Amino acid sequence: MRHLSINRLLPTTSLILTLLAAATLLVSCSKPLSQLERIKKRGELIVLTRNSPTTYYEGPNGPAGLEYDLAVRFAEQLGVKLRIEVPENLNQILQMVDRGEGDLAAAGLTITNKRKKKVRFGLPYQTIVQQLVYRNDGIKPKNIDDLAEGVLEVVASSSHVERLQALRREHPGLMWNENSEQESDELLYLIWQRLIDFTIADSNEFAQNQRFYPELRAAFDISEPEKLGWALRLSTDDSLYDEVIRFFTTLKKSGELEHLLDRYYGHTKRFDYVDTRTFLDQSEVLLPKYQPLFEAAAKRYNFDWRLLAATSYQESHWDPKARSPTGVRGLMMLTLATAKQIGVKSRLDPEQSVMGGAKYLRQLIDRLPDGIKEPDRTWMALAAYNIGYGHLEDAGTLAERRNDNPTLWVDIKKSLPLLNKRKWYSTVKYGYARGRAPLHYVRNIRRYYDLLVKATTEVKEPVPEAEHDALTITTPTL
Repeated sequence: MRHLSINRLLPTTSLILTLLAAATLLVSCSKPLSQLERIKKRGELIVLTRNSPTTYYEGPNGPAGLEYDLAVRFAEQLGVKLRIEVPENLNQILQMVDRGEGDLAAAGLTITNKRKKKVRFGLPYQTIVQQLVYRNDGIKPKNIDDLAEGVLEVVASSSHVERLQALRREHPGLMWNENSEQESDELLYLIWQRLIDFTIADSNEFAQNQRFYPELRAAFDISEPEKLGWALRLSTDDSLYDEVIRFFTTLKKSGELEHLLDRYYGHTKRFDYVDTRTFLDQSEVLLPKYQPLFEAAAKRYNFDWRLLAATSYQESHWDPKARSPTGVRGLMMLTLATAKQIGVKSRLDPEQSVMGGAKYLRQLIDRLPDGIKEPDRTWMALAAYNIGYGHLEDAGTLAERRNDNPTLWVDIKKSLPLLNKRKWYSTVKYGYARGRAPLHYVRNIRRYYDLLVKATTEVKEPVPEAEHDALTITTPTL
């Protein structure tokens, strides 16, 4: 029998191991990167969205919108830059997701069975219903059949079209126009201009826009509650999908999602037609007289003049001689003690009142703890302007006791009403306060501010078939 020495085997074994290592390296090098790895490698997240008050728009301080804020946070979680793209219409958004021309769509998309066949949705983050909208002095539909009396126009390729198609099975005469050029908020504007009779809008879109177009009304809901979610490409690659799921799970558990929803919708839940219409009328009649004062004070104390104007309207309805039963007076309704503290000699002098109110509001903002960020910082300072800084501190104390976050306005709003109740106010430093008053106060100022921003930054022409570049659509600034 022939025997091989161990020394003769070693080169052969070494060669085999070398070949195996090379093969393993070759396989690992040829393995395609996952979608998440590709995003991180290029250092950029491409998000498809649409221009609208509920998704993405250019605000007074730069890009804003619920979808934009969510996308910014998601990109930060991935450690990459955010790139926003606004396709021409809703149908193109879905097509681009399907072709992989964007990483995901964050566009206020309703999760429907039809869409699930084309894209993959992440966790739902908001619930809406579809509403039939009309103008209060126009045709008021009581049911679907009444829509035959006017022109119904909806966004093409939207979930609204899917719903109408389902309703047509029971109402064969149901007819509508599909608009591929304009967004839902623009169709609401066309109703307000009496250029069309009806449209369908998601409840969140209607709530945002009714403030700007106060004659709009929701006749009835045409759907059951529906969910909104981000859309991703249908794929067996779960890397980005899993990251989206983790992102929204964390966002919900931390309370950050609730915070963002409150930021954009917290002040739109209650609509007061008379108050809104009166404000719009007064902003044309009275505001021009005092606008230079608000602008001068805003420049001195680093404010948006429209915030000061909104605050003044809430305080005095722009009446320089206004006086409350408690003795506060003037355009900014200063107390005698506050006026002395900030150097205002005459509360009835419009210039002194506006300058003094702006100075006092700036002092309140600067006094708040550093951990409170904008815009919550401004909302809390306004609450303190209304109820007193000490009571705001008490609300923060109660928030901490209840395991809420005292640096978030959405949590402070839960604690302020407790200052009405002996069980709670007896345990804090400054005692009883009308804790619900600052909630209404801040909500109203936010509404007035939104209306002023829109009125001073946007002009829309009442053209029923206007063509818009999707990248430069002018939308209400919030």
